[in-house]
Amino acid sequence: MTISPPLCVDVAYPVDLAAVFSSLAETSWSQWLDSSTQTPGQGRYSILVTEPRRRIWQYHGQVWVADGKSEAQAASASLWEVLRDAREGLAVDAEHSCPDLPFTGGVLGYLGYDFALSEWGLEIPEETLWPEAAFGVYDSALIVDHLLQRAWVLAPTAQMPGVRIQWESRLSAAEAVPRAADFRVQGPVQAQWSAAQYEAAFQRVKAYIQAGDCYQINLAQPFTAAYSGSSWYLYQHLRAMNPAAFSAYLRFPWGSVLSFSPERLLQIEHGHMQVRPIKGTRPRATDAFQDAHFAAELLSSAKDRAENVMIVDLLRNDLGKVAKIGSVRVTQLCGLESNAQVHHLVSVVEAELAPDLDPLKALAACFPGGSITGAPKRRAMEIIAELEPAKRGLYCGSIGYIDRTGKMDMNIAIRTITMSQGELCFWAGGGIVADSRVDAEYQESLDKVALFLRELAALAGLA
Repeated sequence: MTISPPLCVDVAYPVDLAAVFSSLAETSWSQWLDSSTQTPGQGRYSILVTEPRRRIWQYHGQVWVADGKSEAQAASASLWEVLRDAREGLAVDAEHSCPDLPFTGGVLGYLGYDFALSEWGLEIPEETLWPEAAFGVYDSALIVDHLLQRAWVLAPTAQMPGVRIQWESRLSAAEAVPRAADFRVQGPVQAQWSAAQYEAAFQRVKAYIQAGDCYQINLAQPFTAAYSGSSWYLYQHLRAMNPAAFSAYLRFPWGSVLSFSPERLLQIEHGHMQVRPIKGTRPRATDAFQDAHFAAELLSSAKDRAENVMIVDLLRNDLGKVAKIGSVRVTQLCGLESNAQVHHLVSVVEAELAPDLDPLKALAACFPGGSITGAPKRRAMEIIAELEPAKRGLYCGSIGYIDRTGKMDMNIAIRTITMSQGELCFWAGGGIVADSRVDAEYQESLDKVALFLRELAALAGLA
């Protein structure tokens, strides 16, 4: 069944989106793509959705589909084919009454890093609780434009009266919603590797690089902690201190995702593609002089610049697989971008999507992101699977949307926590190249999640 094009209506601009989403935070398949900070070209829109028309997920290689409240059915097609059919089932009308919004209905959810393992012929772990991928098909949403301070409800015309009442009720009740406080970390955060174990894996990576297997490997380790209470409370707590352009809170039957990502995997608008790889990190400092010193040190680092350029070359190749011939170009090389907790070197690569290809083909070409695998990508992923102490799950996967009109924006799920069955997990890592030093790389990985480590210790009563 083809769903009619959406209608958009203006509603009051919500100053506190967390309060608006609060009543949905414990409802499965409610998702918030949260642009909690704005940087040039990023972080303009937030998208809130709930009650998908269809639920799609892949678990241990099998795709499952459930419409409405019906039982899930096993699909014989691949995830890409199921997503393509779902998106194409949402009608497009060039004359529809929505403004030029990023999302007017489509699929929204995540691809876990583990999804890429089967795509690249590697083994998917059997012990994982989390599906490798999960997307809802949504034809209604609340869209918020932080730049213009406007908001819209979108829904198919026949459904608009009821959908509008629901969102306006959430908007009007937002100020009255108290923040949940029933959350506690049960003991210290546990690192899966000791410093010595990290060094042993690091030396294996250096040996592979010296042998010519690869140029760069993104080596990471997981951290875990036991918790009780509301994952929504933890998201609000961390969001206040670490706003990010590609944040997200996703709620599923199997758990919650809390992402504070600063990195875009792939954006497509009107056929124009953009990737924004991050390579090179220094901590922020409260002292302005020290903070400027860290930024200048990063900008002048030949090692970090070389690491970034390697990934830019890899991503030029990824985009080239699906781009119009001659359209791939680097529009920013190793620019400094400063977030709440760290400084980064960020490059921007852009291209035009070949006219005979759709956005899912582009996503398949770019996933997983080169900045969190290494170069060359296939060999880097093999070495990661061999050396890391656990499978990554959702970490270093991607969260975002693919719109019915072909627009797309997907992050890279770094600075991301998954929470389920009383255990939370997050990862930290970084790119290793020929002249990397183990002490510096280990410290960089800790710098990236310093906020998580500090705040979780405080919530456990240990700091």
